[in-house]
Amino acid sequence: MNYPNDAQIQAAYRMAQERYALLGVDTDQALATLSNVALSLHCWQGDDVGGFESAGGELTGGIAATGNYLGKARTPAELRRDLDKTYSLIPGQHRLNLHAMYAESGGRKVDRNELRPEHFTAWADWAKTNNHGVDFNPTCFSHPKSASGFTLASYDAGTRNFWIEHCIASRKIGEFFGRQLGTPCITNIWIPDGFKDTPVDRRRPRELLKDSLDKVLAEKIDPRHNLDAIEGKLFGLGAESYTVGSHEFYLGYAVAHQVLLTLDAGHFHPTETIADKISAVLLYLPEILLHVSRGVRWDSDHVVILNDDLQAIAQEIVRGGFLQRVHIGLDYFDASINRIAAWVIGARNTQRALLLALVEPIEQLKQVEQAGDYTQRLALSEEIKSLPFGAVWDYYCLNQGVPVGLSFMDTIRDYEKQELSRRG
Repeated sequence: MNYPNDAQIQAAYRMAQERYALLGVDTDQALATLSNVALSLHCWQGDDVGGFESAGGELTGGIAATGNYLGKARTPAELRRDLDKTYSLIPGQHRLNLHAMYAESGGRKVDRNELRPEHFTAWADWAKTNNHGVDFNPTCFSHPKSASGFTLASYDAGTRNFWIEHCIASRKIGEFFGRQLGTPCITNIWIPDGFKDTPVDRRRPRELLKDSLDKVLAEKIDPRHNLDAIEGKLFGLGAESYTVGSHEFYLGYAVAHQVLLTLDAGHFHPTETIADKISAVLLYLPEILLHVSRGVRWDSDHVVILNDDLQAIAQEIVRGGFLQRVHIGLDYFDASINRIAAWVIGARNTQRALLLALVEPIEQLKQVEQAGDYTQRLALSEEIKSLPFGAVWDYYCLNQGVPVGLSFMDTIRDYEKQELSRRG
């Protein structure tokens, strides 16, 4: 396949730059802004949410990875090599989102409530070497003590205390990453707790969850090192009728305690977008976390594509001036295609959506809207869709030293032949 050369990319960008300037848009400034947006890539795309516990089990808690494409990472070293290749194909400097099940214990059995920072020193060393921030998650699924479908909201005090201890340990690990790397770690709590069929008592599990969260978050941690986030969900496999940690529950808890609320694009009704929620919750919270995903009829965590939902999320962030208050993480796991390609395609699409929003004539759009000229708003909104955005994106990739256009797939195919195909 033929690709444009550097001179062609630069010439196309100059023409695009002039077109956007006619609407008062500074494309150089848009690219400079985008270069400061760090996405948090989810480690679990590389190994199908397997982790590296010495005695791991089957996925539970509504988690399912579909497919058996060759090259799954089997060790921490393989996963880090795959991540290195992935980051080399995405413009900008980005973060890693790590789950507790990716601890490295030297082959010793360490249960999750006993995890400590020393089980993540290899990840911290790797992140420091490569200038990645790290975010963290307790792993409250795929464990014997989550087999009942309940963790922090369990009626059993012993089970509940185990997961409280695990979440407390996870916050300490998050603080460790924040101190080591000089950038706050977001420690995000999600639990699968719920009922398959309609419960009689919806209140009591939520009272237990509230009490558990109070215990988990009781110790204050310097926000320069760790930020706490809580993540709700509409339903999950095995929890189709009732989810303890619903959006409404966590919204109330986050506002009351001023912790970050996590909005996952796949955790609502299939036709419900999280874009409209961003400006609403940021009236009451200083910051939020997004998990950018793509649900197809359910929370199926498909690779993010450049669709209307993704663009609406990016537009809401940029138009509202929220780039400094919204943390953007990715969350999907597709084992039916090349896992590195999945990471790269989803991340680049998220960046393209942000760039599309950054090159909008936002001030003009706001002016005509506030003047009540909705005809002009519609006309302008539609006209900018045909502007030469692709030339601006290609120029950004060129300047960031990553492959332009589809050429990133050549690198991935070479890596598949040289590395992934050897994994059986």
